[in-house]
Amino acid sequence: MAEHNELGKLGEQLAVDFLIKKGYIIKEKNWRFQKAEVDIIAQKENILAIIEVKTRATDYFGNPQDFISPKKIKLLTNAIDEYVTENDLDVEVRFDVIGIIKNKNETKIEHLEDAFFYF
Repeated sequence: MAEHNELGKLGEQLAVDFLIKKGYIIKEKNWRFQKAEVDIIAQKENILAIIEVKTRATDYFGNPQDFISPKKIKLLTNAIDEYVTENDLDVEVRFDVIGIIKNKNETKIEHLEDAFFYF
């Protein structure tokens, strides 16, 4: 497996552990719908948090969370519309980003709630 893929998988596990410690229940990991893959779907009380995880070894080129394209946002929102309908959920939906810098010297996790919106 390529090194960046391993870093991505590690980042997703760090994000899951982080969310569990904050009281979230993990509903799905790597949930797919059409061309979209949702990294984490978690719930805390009546909020369904859709979480995109971005992991980098350095922030030299910018914060990891700055690399979410408008196309990715559209894919995620379409997928979650399907997820909520398919599971007949009556919850508030929120889109979060967890940015992780992970290298041999540090692990830095930043959780941005309501990182973007959908209509």
